[in-house]
Amino acid sequence: MTALGKLFRTTVFKLSLAYLIIFGIGAGFVLGGVAWNVNLLLDEQIGQTVEAEITGLAEQYETGGMRHLVDIIERRSAQPGSSLYLVTNYAGEKLAGNVTTLPSGVIDHPGLVETPYERPNDKGQNYTALARIFLLPGGFRLMVGRDLDERESLRKVITHALITSLLWLAGIGTFGGIVVARRVLHRVDAMSDSAATIMTGDLTRRLPTGGTGDELDRLAQNLNAMLDRIGELMTGMKEVSDNIAHDLRTPLTRLRNGAEQALRTAKTPEDYRHALDKTIEEADRLMSIFSALLMIARAEAGSSLGVVAPCDISSVVRDVVELYEPSAEEAHIELRSDVQPDLFGLASRELIGQAVANLIDNALKYGARASDDPAEATGAEGAHSPLIDVSVSRDRDAVVIVVADRGPGIALVDRSRVLERFVRLEGARSRPGSGLGLSMAVAVARLHHGELRIEDNAPGLRVVLSLPALDKRHGIEAPRESLLLPRPVEDARVS
Repeated sequence: MTALGKLFRTTVFKLSLAYLIIFGIGAGFVLGGVAWNVNLLLDEQIGQTVEAEITGLAEQYETGGMRHLVDIIERRSAQPGSSLYLVTNYAGEKLAGNVTTLPSGVIDHPGLVETPYERPNDKGQNYTALARIFLLPGGFRLMVGRDLDERESLRKVITHALITSLLWLAGIGTFGGIVVARRVLHRVDAMSDSAATIMTGDLTRRLPTGGTGDELDRLAQNLNAMLDRIGELMTGMKEVSDNIAHDLRTPLTRLRNGAEQALRTAKTPEDYRHALDKTIEEADRLMSIFSALLMIARAEAGSSLGVVAPCDISSVVRDVVELYEPSAEEAHIELRSDVQPDLFGLASRELIGQAVANLIDNALKYGARASDDPAEATGAEGAHSPLIDVSVSRDRDAVVIVVADRGPGIALVDRSRVLERFVRLEGARSRPGSGLGLSMAVAVARLHHGELRIEDNAPGLRVVLSLPALDKRHGIEAPRESLLLPRPVEDARVS
């Protein structure tokens, strides 16, 4: 296809052509309407002029008779630019006037009429006039009219203006359509080339923008944002694949080695039962990891795992705190909560509960203050028990959930890295965990258009989960029994 043919096939050029045709039709109607109204106005003015002259001549006839009328018409007919006059007798013979002939029967019909006529000095050439026929006593007839050359000249001027305007409109419209189509086609071709490059596998390429902020720029920006999101998901999928290949190799190897050792060394039913118990424990741990990965993947893809509806976030946090109070007492840790009531948000009750459970579970595991004093470490009588604070408050348009502890915290350089999947810092590798708890909380925050931040509690760690707030009048509090918390996803931090 030639470049010109490609240009003519563009939507922009077709739209320009359609607009050109519409504007041309509109201009034709406008100029035609103007010409029509001008003709009506001229005819009305000519009719009024003729009517006034007829009235005056009729009065002259009544005053001086036919001879006086004929003399007046002869004088007026001899003047340059005069009206058209004709007086005939009862037989239709001309008595006076500057009109040579009229079509047969015209002089016999009184009233206003548009008729052709001949002038005395232009034999054989017809002109058009708007005239009025008036009957006089004795069968005499008087005609007074005006030539319509002015009207015809005006019609020709308007017709010429219409044709000229349409030609100019067609030329300018075609030129403008070609210029605009070429500009748009150049941008579309650039976007198409970028899209073709992206389809070959180069996900770093982005659609170009012109910086004008028009609809093509907005389309390119939205597509680029979509490509950024696709790139993030592809990177996340690659990271998950790599993490699974590396981090799950150890538990799978341990599972296989335990089964192999049982086959080699077990002799009694108790030995086999013990080996099966360890195998089941390892399998449960692997299933928990895979469930957490699936939950994170679905949350990051924007697919909720529960019913998203107005819910009382304060109630959710209170339920989770009550759930962990026995575990905190058993570990000699003071679990303190400060929950502002009736804070609502549009969220999945189960996912918010899971995220808060992960944060509290991590604080219980790693939030105890490191100490050389065994009494302080175990919370014996006379020692200060480790403290974990859980709070929920309203901050402008957000519900802020804070889980703070007095433990060793996380170094500033590691705070962004610890939010990634399977990341376990050095001090936590000796403890049980998979490194997915914080990743899960981050995915839940993103799913609810919120954010999760890790801050310094001086001493300790402060994890802030911020979610969009909902007015209380929109909230419908779910029953407490509807909060079903899955098993907390284990995470790890430095100790």
